Amino acid sequence: MNRRSLPVAAVTVMAAASLLLAGCGSGGEGSKNDKIAGADTGDEETSSTPPAPSASTGDGIDRPEMPFPKDVKLDFEAPGTSDPLQAAAANDAFNFVRAIRYGIVKQDPDNAAYKFYSEVQSPAQAYAKEQIQQRVDRKLTIAGTMRFYETKVQLTKNEESATVSFCSDTSSYYSKEVETGRVHRTEGTARDYGHWQVVMRSSEHTKGLWRADLIEVRENVRECQR
Repeated sequence: MNRRSLPVAAVTVMAAASLLLAGCGSGGEGSKNDKIAGADTGDEETSSTPPAPSASTGDGIDRPEMPFPKDVKLDFEAPGTSDPLQAAAANDAFNFVRAIRYGIVKQDPDNAAYKFYSEVQSPAQAYAKEQIQQRVDRKLTIAGTMRFYETKVQLTKNEESATVSFCSDTSSYYSKEVETGRVHRTEGTARDYGHWQVVMRSSEHTKGLWRADLIEVRENVRECQR
């Protein structure tokens, strides 16, 4: 059994270093614009970001909690599928994305949440750590709303891996200075619309859990602009 076989959809692994802090307007975790077009301070009371629609709710898996500040919202549109395996793979792809943001909020490049939702020593895990580390190095966290939509899932025939693809909109998603709380608000551009492909693997040890293995993120994707 080859658990490393890729789904039919071709997925290119994009090095995390190519998504430097050039823009939150990409799928990367970069600073949208270091120029402070309008500064604001966020209230630090915390609340949990609403979970993505999930077929695995109540699945008995001991998942990490990821409470976010109330000025951070991650809006995931439910995938248009009734297949429970596809829905579970999509949900945990969303959880992987959420875990990267949680690591940024916690300013912890070794946070356990993204490790829970990614394969050990995989390109996806390296990508997550790099994205968080870039923010930590620049003493930046996040604020605002990031939307994810037009989710599609393609399972392999053996149903052990799946390619989850979706669009993202970061036009209302900003960098926030950790020390001062100032939010770098900027005007949206075409770069704010990205496209993600995440190869998810079904866990060998935890039934119902899917973990990210490979990832590609592209910015300025016209098909995602809406």
